[in-house]
Amino acid sequence: MSRIGALLTALALLGAACSSKSAGGQGNSGGSTNASITIALGSEPTTLDPQLRDDGNERAVTVNIYETLLTRNAQGDLEPLLATALPTQVDATTWEFKLRSGVKFTDGEPFNADAVVYSVQRVINPDFNSEQSGWYTGITGAKKVNDTTVDILTQAPDPALPARMAVMRMVPPKASQGSDFAQNPVGTGPYKFVEWVQGDHITLERNPDYWGDEPQIAKVTYNFAEDSGARLSGLLSGQYDLITNLSPDDIGSAPNSASVLGQEHPVMILNARDGVTADVRVRQALNYAIDKDTMVKNLLDGYAQPDACQILSPSIPGYNSSLQPYPYDPDKAKQLLQAAGAEGATINLVGESGRWLKDREIIEAVANYWKAVGLKVNVQIFTFDEYLNRLFDQKTRPDAIFVSSSNDLLDADRQLSTYYSMDGIGSSNSNTELKGLIDQARQETDPQKRDALYNQAVKIGCDQAYFAFLFNEDDIYGLSSRLQFQPRVDGLIPVKEMSVTG
Repeated sequence: MSRIGALLTALALLGAACSSKSAGGQGNSGGSTNASITIALGSEPTTLDPQLRDDGNERAVTVNIYETLLTRNAQGDLEPLLATALPTQVDATTWEFKLRSGVKFTDGEPFNADAVVYSVQRVINPDFNSEQSGWYTGITGAKKVNDTTVDILTQAPDPALPARMAVMRMVPPKASQGSDFAQNPVGTGPYKFVEWVQGDHITLERNPDYWGDEPQIAKVTYNFAEDSGARLSGLLSGQYDLITNLSPDDIGSAPNSASVLGQEHPVMILNARDGVTADVRVRQALNYAIDKDTMVKNLLDGYAQPDACQILSPSIPGYNSSLQPYPYDPDKAKQLLQAAGAEGATINLVGESGRWLKDREIIEAVANYWKAVGLKVNVQIFTFDEYLNRLFDQKTRPDAIFVSSSNDLLDADRQLSTYYSMDGIGSSNSNTELKGLIDQARQETDPQKRDALYNQAVKIGCDQAYFAFLFNEDDIYGLSSRLQFQPRVDGLIPVKEMSVTG
């Protein structure tokens, strides 16, 4: 373990401060019960295949069905899960994992080295076309040593490999090849799938054959409510026990609430390849036009902090503490637009509604700020499924597309490989220098040198204004009076960490 101790220490987080009116402690402290709870999500998952789409609603459900080799505790520290210990680095590009024996998927398939090799090969296969490809950049495959030992292979040294294996869900080799797998998930986790009535609800029940500690809650139902007011009404009426994206305006009305400065960064990805936003002066103008402080105050009641010209949270290694937010300067924005010959130009802005905290309101506020400096803004709001198609379509990039970028990986490579690098599935630039820095940082094993490379990379993103930077939001949950749940720094919602009283 001494060979990777320094790397894992660099990857682990010290945690984040949580606030709660009376959320109580985390975990299953009271033993199992027959209690059922209902969770309201902002929109319906697009799939229940945990390797296919980059969809936080899917992860909210499937984190309870599927498991990973490693996991993180609520503070962000890496711990073993389906592996029996943190990995051993055999050589510069090989990491050895020891696996739990006797674990089975809920369809009876064994979890073993063959399942790990299959899961790795499946998600990195270009033909599978996973939207999560940016999470696993550099992984070239896996090799079975024996039934309980597997090697994960990388193209080059990859200090983030342990973190990657804390987000890669293990899937059953046979069941996952079925045509209905995306609607009928099969995992090794503490809950098993019962039904998905599309447009209405998803139900999970406690897995009676789970290899680990039995969770307290026996059954969980997920409902879907795009409107924040409808979610609050359901919480107040007793229909829901937990709601996501509780509006800051409603914290005082909820029976209980809990929040943590999380990994969500609402941001506009700006097209630096073609169109009116190909001019850096236009992209900079779009940043100067936005009053982020007022948005944080009026839209989020202070439950956020303006982003310092990057979409990394301060807790993530690689965060550049020398950068400052673009100031609100509409006059400068107008001057830059005039110099670029873009006065009165039209910006096509793509977004969605209901998935993230006050997403529609944020999109509309940004559009109004851009209109205020003389631009025409064509706002297009799509259903979440169609929105994801447009977010990850590299053939046709809109002038601006809204995303709330999270970081389950808790490593800078997650956001930089996905949204900064020209090869990223969600990027809109062609900067070879920036790509080179990101590729080099991914392979750098010295934590200080790695941070320095990421610092350079995010500064380029800031100077070139590849994004209209907004803020780093708190994750805010509304809780019923009987539910205990402590929010996590990674934004996951594991039901096994919840308990009920009364």
